Amino acid sequence: MNRLLSRWFLLVLVILAFSAASFSQVAVGVSVRIGPPALPVYAQPICPGPGYLWTPGYWAWNDDDGYYWVPGTWVMAPVGMYWTPGWWGWGGGFYVWHVGYWGPHVGFYGGINYGYGYGGVGFVGGEWRGGGFYYNRSVTNVSVTNVTNVYNRTVVVNNTTVNNVSYNGGNGGVQARPTAQEERFDHEQHTPALAAQAEHERGAMQNRDNFASVNHGRPVIAATSRPGDFSRRSAVPARAAGSEYHAPAMSPREARVESNSNNRGGRSNDGFRPFTPPSKSGNSAAREDHGSSNSHGGYSAGPSDYRPAQNRASEGRPNEYRPHNQPHETVHQNPPRENTGRSSPSPRQGPPPKEEHHR
Repeated sequence: MNRLLSRWFLLVLVILAFSAASFSQVAVGVSVRIGPPALPVYAQPICPGPGYLWTPGYWAWNDDDGYYWVPGTWVMAPVGMYWTPGWWGWGGGFYVWHVGYWGPHVGFYGGINYGYGYGGVGFVGGEWRGGGFYYNRSVTNVSVTNVTNVYNRTVVVNNTTVNNVSYNGGNGGVQARPTAQEERFDHEQHTPALAAQAEHERGAMQNRDNFASVNHGRPVIAATSRPGDFSRRSAVPARAAGSEYHAPAMSPREARVESNSNNRGGRSNDGFRPFTPPSKSGNSAAREDHGSSNSHGGYSAGPSDYRPAQNRASEGRPNEYRPHNQPHETVHQNPPRENTGRSSPSPRQGPPPKEEHHR
């Protein structure tokens, strides 16, 4: 009897261990003692064609030179999958990178307002309908010249808590916590970043102009039309830094926290995302209840004047979006050809309060 109980107990332990491994879907990257710079102000390049999904830009970490910008880009997505962006979060005295992933739903990404459909909760830039992806032209820069699966759905835009803060928690960070639904989405089966995304990141690291120590938070290449294409034809420069840049008080080697955490691929340069030091005033981006993390909505924009329907009187960063209670949607399956050209959206608004580094 004791032997049977022992075997049963071991079987339970094995099952529990397997379950824990199955649900440990959200990998953790590097830890750093200094926060990433603010999200820069940049325009989203036009979608290159059907099946591409937008992946926001972020600041990556390099142990030799610190933070560098990985441009936002359009990626040919796995059918039926959405991209959950990675995010920096304050915890245990360090800024820790949480790696992004592909999955059937958009999970928690720190409440960070990356813009263009990623307003802090879920994604409102489009949705899968069968095997085709339909783009919400009220949010994303899509022309019916080369994409026919489009619709327009507006959302209510929150203009009161807009800023470029790029990390969650701590002094001045976004005070957001995952909902029960987002936690459930985080534990679904996920697919890591595609090879094209990894190559895009490596290519960004080769350009010295992408490092915050050089560009002071205003990268020369803020976004590209396709991953790995840094040519002048594809690249879009930042319009402005998200906030005043302050050089770190310590070297990258001093800032790097050595750990045995679950770094993606075992590489030391996997911590990436924007840098906004903690604010003196402690202001943070408030997070709204957007309902489902895959709620769909967007800004309103005309075909020849693509720009988020935020406060256009001031240049800005993206706002957080909340789907309208009764959204108006117009679907265009085969709309007439129109000459939109490459529009110049203004995703973000004026800089947040002056900030400083916290060691």
